[in-house]
Amino acid sequence: MAEAEIPYGDALMAPFWEGASKRELRVQRCLGCGEHQFYPRPFCLACGSGSLTWIVSSGRATVYSLTTVRRAIAPEWTPPYVVALVDLDEGPRLTTVIVGEKPASIGDRVRLAWREREGLPPLPVFEREE
Repeated sequence: MAEAEIPYGDALMAPFWEGASKRELRVQRCLGCGEHQFYPRPFCLACGSGSLTWIVSSGRATVYSLTTVRRAIAPEWTPPYVVALVDLDEGPRLTTVIVGEKPASIGDRVRLAWREREGLPPLPVFEREE
């Protein structure tokens, strides 16, 4: 991927955005100790190894924490909406938005969905599992 094609100019995040454009939620996995991490870094947070690869997450998670945003902070997000921290089954915790008809609570199981954006890769969001 050429420098001009890297979304947001962040080379470390380029594999994540490439995956998002294919509707894949990618996280890093350490080849040394097997731990998963997100946000990406040039080394493993668990063991310090520089041997990292990207894997496609299962897209399943558990809600760790959440809050309802009631003020407009960005034009593409109309309040109210739910921002959550979810623990991916692979281990990393990620900040996301919970979408869908059914409200989520702490401890609920959620699954990956995608929020389309014109001219940009979609954003990973989550919805409550049935």
